[in-house]
Amino acid sequence: MNTGSTSGRRRLPLSLRRRAVPWERQRPTWREARPAVIAGALKRARARPSGNWYVVGASRDVRGDRPLARTVAGREVVVWRDAGGRAVAGPGICPHLGAPLRDSPVRCGTLVCHWHGLALDGGPFAGWEPFPAHDDGVLVWVRLDAVGGEPPLDAPVVPRRPAEARALSAVYTGVGTCEPEDVVANRLDPWHGAWFHPYAFVDLTVVGAPDGPDEDEDEDEDRFTVDVSFKVAGRLVVPVRAVFTAPGPRTVVMRITEGEGAGSVVETHAVPLGPDDRGRPRTAVVEAVVAASGRPGFAVARGAAPLLRPLVRAAAGRLWRDDLAYAERRWALRATGRFPG
Repeated sequence: MNTGSTSGRRRLPLSLRRRAVPWERQRPTWREARPAVIAGALKRARARPSGNWYVVGASRDVRGDRPLARTVAGREVVVWRDAGGRAVAGPGICPHLGAPLRDSPVRCGTLVCHWHGLALDGGPFAGWEPFPAHDDGVLVWVRLDAVGGEPPLDAPVVPRRPAEARALSAVYTGVGTCEPEDVVANRLDPWHGAWFHPYAFVDLTVVGAPDGPDEDEDEDEDRFTVDVSFKVAGRLVVPVRAVFTAPGPRTVVMRITEGEGAGSVVETHAVPLGPDDRGRPRTAVVEAVVAASGRPGFAVARGAAPLLRPLVRAAAGRLWRDDLAYAERRWALRATGRFPG
């Protein structure tokens, strides 16, 4: 494991790039971004247990008056809140005559099929069997044992986050024509940040990375450490140190460890949706940004969360429009045997 250190370096929350390097003159990173390193990290991530848990969406999108409907690996899934506010989930197909439950209302915690009135309170009934559901306060998960095929876990592996009471969270969802591994591989390549997203990242240096494709890499050491500056406006930037890890086969977490917002995380979850009408795989990216800061003004920002969340989602959406285009290309090249990595 190669490591870097910022001991003794004091990071200001906002800096001015006095010697800004033009995009075309920044140091090339293609020699460092070794395909074997990225492939090794991806292989180790895919070997970690998920317990068959899949993210379906943001907690705040699961309501008490209508279900949240998603498709996971070709299975229709609905999630809603019962009379006690608990998230419940199950198949999105009515067991009576196959009506889509996504179009049905929830009344007093009970999902009522709009076709013939079959009422589901979240427990087994009339051939409808619920899926285990987990609401972690930011995201809602469902456990699909028939899809995952792993030994089930009682709860998903939820990354450590800032305390909910002092954090601001926003969740972005996008869809691409690719496999979950293409999304994960994208996040396990931090070297592309300042080249592919110069509107968002500058002065990026990977100061620590796994040594190679070693299958026995210690999970605690299987990380990418990055010094990078987030662009604010013009030459104004926020320099931070961030660490990327993959705690599960479909999840990559970026955690700020030094600088403004230390402890904040960006979780990227890749969810297989199933094939499109041309037989190509589709994958949803569900990205949760959970930001925190010890600065007094951050409490004001949290108070304005309903106004800030759309801005955070828009920023994530711009990044993922670019990255999903690459993930789609990666899948297409793999599908034809032409992917160079």
